[in-house]
Amino acid sequence: MDIPVIGVEDWLNVHEIDATWDIAQSTIASLTMGELRALDGEEGASFYEMLDAQKMNYGWIEGSPEFKSEVAKLYEREVDPRNILQTNGCTGANLNALMAVVRPGDHVIAEWPTYAPLYEIPRTLGAEVEYWQIHEELGWMPSIDELRALVRPNTRLICINNASNPVGAVLDAKMLEQIAEVAASVGAYVLCDEVYLPLENTDDFKSMVDVYDRAIVTNSVSKTYSVPAARCGWVIANDEVSDAIRTYRDYTMICGGVFNDALATYVLRHRDKILERNRAIVFGNRSIAQEWIDGQSRVSWLAPKGVPTSFIRLDISEDDEAFCLRLLEERGVLLVPGSRFELPCGARLGYCAQPDVLKRGLELLGEALAEFDR
Repeated sequence: MDIPVIGVEDWLNVHEIDATWDIAQSTIASLTMGELRALDGEEGASFYEMLDAQKMNYGWIEGSPEFKSEVAKLYEREVDPRNILQTNGCTGANLNALMAVVRPGDHVIAEWPTYAPLYEIPRTLGAEVEYWQIHEELGWMPSIDELRALVRPNTRLICINNASNPVGAVLDAKMLEQIAEVAASVGAYVLCDEVYLPLENTDDFKSMVDVYDRAIVTNSVSKTYSVPAARCGWVIANDEVSDAIRTYRDYTMICGGVFNDALATYVLRHRDKILERNRAIVFGNRSIAQEWIDGQSRVSWLAPKGVPTSFIRLDISEDDEAFCLRLLEERGVLLVPGSRFELPCGARLGYCAQPDVLKRGLELLGEALAEFDR
């Protein structure tokens, strides 16, 4: 299989170990084990009681009943447990779902630019991939009229990322309903990567699984719930797709692991406390970032909609990758250059690190930008 590297992952794999001030990640400040233990008010006793009762075998192959029950609570409609399949993070959910659905010669429409697997995997599987472009002048939104022009009778799948990585834009419920209408006109599936849950204006947000009966939804506890260490995600789809994914899971993962299942179940069971903590971080840090941007002549952004990933425009006389590399080498600050998302002249700012890290990282970034004015 010939598949290109994922630009953002390749950059982070090489450079994150060298960072002193990491403001590139898109997880809301990862929880420590101590913070996780505190969630139940019993120093984690409920978690360890749950774990102590488990044999360290393969466990529940598709995810435990307790895990599936907590996932089901995230959606408005009643989701059959058979249609919830545990995966190795949202990355594994996307891979298995795409392998299950996409066939050689299929026509696939992918929101672009966004997280590369959503268009590179279908292309590698032999599909003809066309881009549904997001537009900065529309607030990083795509145009539904452009989607209508792209769709064909043989369109098999439409891939979207809601909220968007890296720009942080959110497709509202009305847009999702329009996407579903377009997809239904040709019987296409819609795969929606929902790993970034918006933490504001939630009345305007819906999961695609609550909008469209041919939706395939992927998610995990890594980003919004701040526990990427669990490596635990899920995919929700109809019977036909779920049954196909079962076969691919046997080739790619077999199971998520007893410990990971227990940790993810515990996290989702206490999600209200985690979301309360994370709203404070997201909104507080966004204010810090906005105040900093307002004082910069060479930086602008369209503020993200309560999600941890964002994109900043850089007005610099240097290639963005060269600038980010120099910023890391000289000041220890890590950003992801926009060119790694096919968005040159900018960078992904993961503004939801711990506030002291964000403040110092932005301060040093400001110093590097000031050199262009000397």
